[in-house]
Amino acid sequence: MSMFIGEYQHNLDEKGRLAVPAKFRKRIKGAIITRGLDKCLWVFNKNEWDLLAKKLIALPLAQANSRAFVRLMLAGAMEAPTDVQGRILVPDYLRRYAGLNKAAIIAGLYNRIEIWDDKKWQTYKSKTEASSDNIAEKLGELGI
Repeated sequence: MSMFIGEYQHNLDEKGRLAVPAKFRKRIKGAIITRGLDKCLWVFNKNEWDLLAKKLIALPLAQANSRAFVRLMLAGAMEAPTDVQGRILVPDYLRRYAGLNKAAIIAGLYNRIEIWDDKKWQTYKSKTEASSDNIAEKLGELGI
């Protein structure tokens, strides 16, 4: 199984299309794009999406947080096939959610791709790097 790793900068065109890095294209066939956390977008291949969707629909309906998260992920999802030039179309409502204008970062996170507005990514990354010792300590408490 191949994985998504790395960080790439690409520009959205005037129609909202974004080039997928060449090394991701084979694995992203039949992609699903949806709202992610931290105001980014998540892109899954069909197999990974099916695994996530099954977990989401198994969450308890009686819990408001479960319902809200399921709605965020599933109602916001859209198929995102790649065109012949290896681009995916990012729907308007998802571009607005993530604040995407022109410059975007495509980050590989093993089983998914995240799409970020370049400025938001740089801010997020700076904060995370500044907190890396605290984050590592918390993960150590979890046994990682």
